[in-house]
Amino acid sequence: MIFNSIAFLVFFVVVTTAYHLLPHRWRWPMLLAASCWFYMAFVPVYILILAFTIVVDYGAGLLIERSEGVARKRWLIASIVANVGVLAIFKYYGFLTENIEAMVRAAGWSGYSIPDLGIILPIGLSFHTFQSLSYTIEVYYGRQRAERHLGIFSLYVMFYPQLVAGPIERPGNLLRQLHLPMAFDPGLLASGLRLMAWGFFKKIMIADRVGVMVDHVYDAPHLHDGPALILASLLFAVQIYCDFSGYSDIALGAARCLGIDLMRNFRTPYASTSISEFWRRWHISLSTWFRDYVYIPLGGNRVVTWRRYYNLLITFLLSGLWHGAAWTYIIWGGLHGLFLIGAIVTEGGRTRLGQRLGLHRWPRLHMAQQVITTFLLVDLAWIFFRANSVQDAFHIVGNLFTGLDGFLTADAFSLWAPLVGAGRGEMLLAVAGIAAMEAVQWLDRRKGATAWLAERSTVQRWALYTGLIGTIIFLGSYYHTSPFIYFQF
Repeated sequence: MIFNSIAFLVFFVVVTTAYHLLPHRWRWPMLLAASCWFYMAFVPVYILILAFTIVVDYGAGLLIERSEGVARKRWLIASIVANVGVLAIFKYYGFLTENIEAMVRAAGWSGYSIPDLGIILPIGLSFHTFQSLSYTIEVYYGRQRAERHLGIFSLYVMFYPQLVAGPIERPGNLLRQLHLPMAFDPGLLASGLRLMAWGFFKKIMIADRVGVMVDHVYDAPHLHDGPALILASLLFAVQIYCDFSGYSDIALGAARCLGIDLMRNFRTPYASTSISEFWRRWHISLSTWFRDYVYIPLGGNRVVTWRRYYNLLITFLLSGLWHGAAWTYIIWGGLHGLFLIGAIVTEGGRTRLGQRLGLHRWPRLHMAQQVITTFLLVDLAWIFFRANSVQDAFHIVGNLFTGLDGFLTADAFSLWAPLVGAGRGEMLLAVAGIAAMEAVQWLDRRKGATAWLAERSTVQRWALYTGLIGTIIFLGSYYHTSPFIYFQF
């Protein structure tokens, strides 16, 4: 059941209404049953995977809390092995066997093969595995008490708004709230519905629309020259942001309608002035997870210089592997690690160059240059993230600047021709949607969109709400409806 479907809208209304009508003691079983139903709408049998991780980590948490010394670490290791083992079997088995067989063939050995298990990747496996794993790690470090209530712990892992694509919550935030009796708050309900509508706008109005152009070019990159490759790569940056942040907005909004506050996952990441700032604004729940549970335990930046570079690179390579079992994702993660290392190495030189050029006299121009440079580096890495193969990615990078006269000689609308024969209209709608999104984000950074709305009259607010909903319904892209990109992770 995907968020951008009629089935989900019915599901959401029924679950939210039942939640507020039921007494507190019956809310968690209803939410848990609804979350199971939500997940089983994809592949029902895979609910057993969640049941396995829930039982293992619930038991591990209790045993870690009751144990001391080496025994505590053993139970933590058991939890990690169980969770990583699930990922290895269901997500990385095919990738590992494929690479082993390639090495065997390269060595000249014949007749060697590894059986294909024919496993379909469970939806959102990496998300709920990491969320469950964060619980046992927090209990091990003494920052979280072991949960005694199996039903509440199960709901913590399976809470439907963020079950499939995050944000990856920590037990200190979500688990605590699941115990609280939430009073009905009309203000929170209205705020949640507004956030959901904004998420649907980004997904249906922008992401699914520009995704048509991106798919057309990236599915056959050898048929296109520089202008189309550049445009598709820029549009993918827009698509993945609107798609994933749109999902996060819907998830946060749906939870807020229940009175539950989830962590914010995006803070206008393309306005970042550096790669490090980008990762403080993009997929915040994942970047902080790797920071707290991988980078810092490796030593973080409290080590000698070369080891700090090693820690950064390992962390981002693992982040790339977390995203997908393919070399394209690993290279994407590695590029971000190298970008961060490069920024550290060149920091002094860049500062001196800026002083010589007198950039401090034009702070806005300097900031614009930093934002543009950061975005271009991020977009370069996105090519590997989106490409269907490493070969396709290198072909795209190598041909970005071929046939650039096409930008001058061709009708700009012709680059949008793949959009089901409605190039001009679809392009204008996409541009209008992006412009509206940027205007709202600018307003949010400057004053706060919620505060701005509060200053409007009731008539003005309802006119805006009606216009937003009408735009989604009548101008949204429905002929290319697709699941959210991060569902596959």
